[in-house]
Amino acid sequence: MPPSRISLRSRVYRQLDPRAWAAGGLSPVNKLLVVLILLATATAIAETEPELYGPYGTWFDALELLFGLLFLVEYGARLWSIAEDRQDGSALARRLRFVFSPSALLDLLVVAVTLLPFIGLNPAMLRLVRLLRIARLAKLGRMSLALRRVHSALWLRRYELGLTVAIGVAVIIVGASALYWLEGDLQPDKFGSIPRSLWWAVVTLTTIGYGDAYPISVGGKIAAALLAFAGVGLIALPAGIMANAMQEAMRREPAGEQAD
Repeated sequence: MPPSRISLRSRVYRQLDPRAWAAGGLSPVNKLLVVLILLATATAIAETEPELYGPYGTWFDALELLFGLLFLVEYGARLWSIAEDRQDGSALARRLRFVFSPSALLDLLVVAVTLLPFIGLNPAMLRLVRLLRIARLAKLGRMSLALRRVHSALWLRRYELGLTVAIGVAVIIVGASALYWLEGDLQPDKFGSIPRSLWWAVVTLTTIGYGDAYPISVGGKIAAALLAFAGVGLIALPAGIMANAMQEAMRREPAGEQAD
C-alpha cells in the first residue's frame, strides 16, 4: 500500500509497536515515551524527599497528573491500534488479547497508580502509590531488544542457573553451620545460632563483608577464608553461564533484529 494511503490507525500501530517498526531501533514516538518514562520515574523518586515535595508539591502533583494523562492516552492508542496486528481473529479478539497481556496489564497499573491520588486516598495509601509509580520504569521492557535477549538467555540456561543458586544456598547453610559450631560459644550474639550465622555467611559469600560480624578463633578464620574463596567462584560461575547464553540467544535471533 502506498504511504499516502496508509490509515491513521496503521500509522499509530507502527509507531507504538516495536515489532511493526521496520526502520530498526525505536520509532520516534517510542523514543519520546522512553524519555517520558524516565522523567516520570525521576519525579516519583524526587517527590519522596520532604524538603523537595514540601515547597514544590503543587508542581509535583501537576507533573504526575500530566504523566498520568499522557500514559492514559498511550494506553488508549495501543488498544485502538492493536486491531492492525496480523494475529488471527477479529479486531475485538486482538484487543481482548492485548488487554489481558502482561505488558498491557502493566500499562494499566502504571496509569492507575499515577491517577489514583487525584481521586482521593488516605495519606498512608498515597505513600504506597508514590512508591509504586516507579513501576513505570518497567514499561521500558516492552521497547527493549536487550531485555528480550536477557530473558531468552535466562530461559536457555535456566537449569544451569538454578543449579548455581542451589549450590550457593547449600554453601551458605554449610558456612553458617560451621561458624555456629566454631564461634557459637565465643560470640553468642553473632554466631549463637545458625539463623544468626546466616547473615554473616551471606555477606561473606557475596564478598560484601560489612565487618559487623567476623570470626576470632583460628578455626573460624579458616572456615571464613574457605567461604570467601567459594564466594568468588560462585559469583564468576553465573557470569560465564550468562555470557555464553547471551551469545547463543543473539545467534538465534532473526537477521533483522540483530542489526537493530
